[in-house]
Amino acid sequence: MSNIALLLIDLQNDYYSTFEGAKWPLSGTEKASENAAILLAQFRDNGMPVVHVRHEFPSDEAPFFVPNSDGAKIHPTVTPIEGEPVVLKHQINSFRDTDLQRVLEELNVERLIIVGAMSHMCIDAVTRAAVDFGYECHVAHDACATLDLEFNGVVVSAHNVHHAFMAALSFGYCNVQSTNKLLDLVR
Repeated sequence: MSNIALLLIDLQNDYYSTFEGAKWPLSGTEKASENAAILLAQFRDNGMPVVHVRHEFPSDEAPFFVPNSDGAKIHPTVTPIEGEPVVLKHQINSFRDTDLQRVLEELNVERLIIVGAMSHMCIDAVTRAAVDFGYECHVAHDACATLDLEFNGVVVSAHNVHHAFMAALSFGYCNVQSTNKLLDLVR
């Protein structure tokens, strides 16, 4: 089943509340990362492709993911191993101005299991773009994290933000399932 890859998006130190000095901690990153690590182990055990995406802002004036900082490094729970591509991005959409599409083509990937952060930004953007490029996409909802948002004086909890975006993705873009359900695709 070499045509399916695991795509890990922005699981970087600044998003982890347990990382000392985290600049942008999300709600539930640690639990999401635990689930991402389960999928990662299964992919590695099966010798299946894994692609990591890491975000850095282009300047030191960034609110988080400052270039060359510890906060911008991929978290130890999902650290890439030799041979696993790491795509560096500077935009929300992991395909924009990166070699992600080329990497996936070289790996002969047709289907993706997507995990990471933030649910309402980079997960949403990469999933929609991947579908537009013709990939069959699956998002592990319990391996993604986000944060509280505010709009027009109303605070929307991370729980509700996450569920709204997962509902929207599952409505017309992809299969949104739990980590355990998606493990069936790689076993």
